[in-house]
Amino acid sequence: MNGQSPSPVRPVATSTTPEPVRSSVGARHGGLRRGFFTEVNPTRVVYLALIAVTVIGWGLVAVDGGNFLTLETVVGIQQRSAALGIVAVGQTLAILVGSLDLSVAYLISLGSLVAAEIMAGHDGGVVPAILAVLGVSALVGLVNGLVITRLQVHAFIATLGTALILKGVIDHRYDGPAGSVPESFQRLGYDRLGPVPVSALLWVAVAVAAWFLLRRTPLGYRIYAVGGDADVARLSGVRTSRVVVLTHVLCSLCAGVAGLLLASRLGAGAPTVGTDGGYDLESIAAVVLGGTALAGGKGGIAGTVGGVLLLAVLDSVFNQLEVNSFFKDVVRGVVIVAAVAVYARRGRKGRTA
Repeated sequence: MNGQSPSPVRPVATSTTPEPVRSSVGARHGGLRRGFFTEVNPTRVVYLALIAVTVIGWGLVAVDGGNFLTLETVVGIQQRSAALGIVAVGQTLAILVGSLDLSVAYLISLGSLVAAEIMAGHDGGVVPAILAVLGVSALVGLVNGLVITRLQVHAFIATLGTALILKGVIDHRYDGPAGSVPESFQRLGYDRLGPVPVSALLWVAVAVAAWFLLRRTPLGYRIYAVGGDADVARLSGVRTSRVVVLTHVLCSLCAGVAGLLLASRLGAGAPTVGTDGGYDLESIAAVVLGGTALAGGKGGIAGTVGGVLLLAVLDSVFNQLEVNSFFKDVVRGVVIVAAVAVYARRGRKGRTA
């Protein structure tokens, strides 16, 4: 302007990474750091809680003058948890798909009665009895699944209705224990391989099969997909109704296996063995303790196994301390509510981090 050449513009030193990229990278790493501390692994939590309850229970029993960690106690915990564990495995499949089953308790009772009546104390009826119980169980699961998917009835109401139907059949036909189980079949409930009961091995086999189904088969992937978002799964080509029906059939089959196991222990069928054990709500509680979301799509078998063992250890501690049943139920309820609250709170933190 005044005859002077303009001074050259000196470039400002900048980072090789553009600001938006740096911001996104920082946010991403910050989110990972916050997620590492805020998100919780429910499976890890339930097993840590199991260890803590075992240690605290051992201390309380020792103060009371007893010995908690004995072979008899360990075997008792395994036997006590086997039937509930088998039912809880099936309940896990139903809950993962976004459903549940309230008919399992009455189905267990009916299964024990059908098995004992067909066996009638002789070995020749064992195989037909097992096939009959599994067939009845699969039919009940099929009905549950079809009512939920075809009639669009909520799982809570559908399975509660099935439970009432089963209750009516049992009350009409049976006034007390019926049938008898041969000694060869009773070995399922009482025999041991060293310190491990055969019933516990049956539970392990059912749990491993369910784990393999969920983690290594297309059906397992579809179960998680339907439980996570049924609409998205449907748009992705998944036959959601078929998946729901199959999970209910598997859940009922697990209840039938538990009925067979309890019949082997009792030596006969009992019309109240399922309801007295509270296997419907207890199985749901074990699944929830293991970190499986009631909304579906999140959780697994490993956590359920931990939840069942946690309930079994609590029962064993209470029994050795001779705690009254009212206080036992209060403590169990507090434990379940606290676990769900912790999972829900940590999940919200992880999403907002």
